[in-house]
Amino acid sequence: GKKSLRQKFVDELKHYSRGFHLLWTDTKVAARMVWRLLHGQVLTRRERRRLLRTCADLFRLVPFLVFVIVPFMEFLLPVFLKLFPQMLPSTFETESKREEKLRKKLNAKLELAKFLRETIAEMAKRNKADSG
Repeated sequence: GKKSLRQKFVDELKHYSRGFHLLWTDTKVAARMVWRLLHGQVLTRRERRRLLRTCADLFRLVPFLVFVIVPFMEFLLPVFLKLFPQMLPSTFETESKREEKLRKKLNAKLELAKFLRETIAEMAKRNKADSG
C-alpha cells in the first residue's frame, strides 16, 4: 500500500538514525584497532578491511554532513546520490542497494569466468593444431 508523507518521513528518519548508530559503532571498533596497531599488534585481513571501510566512511561523511547542516539542502540529496552513488557511507545503504551491488559483482565475475574459459579452450585448440 501507499505510505503517507508522515510515514515516509519517519522511515527515512529511522534509516538515517540506524546509519549513524552503525557508523558510530564501526568508528569505536576502528579506534580499538588503531590502538592495537599503535601498540605493535598485527591485524587480520578482515580487521584491516573493516578499518579501511570505516575510514572511507568517515571521509564520505564530510560531504554528506553539508546536506544535513545547510537548510533545505537535503532536497538536493537524491540528485547528488544519483550523480555520485558512492557518496553515502556504507552504513547508510539499503538492503536492496546492497543486493544490487552484489548482483553486479556476481555478473562481472561470471562474465570474466566465461571469457577465461573461452580463452583456455581456444589456446588448447591452437596447441593441439600446432602439435598435430
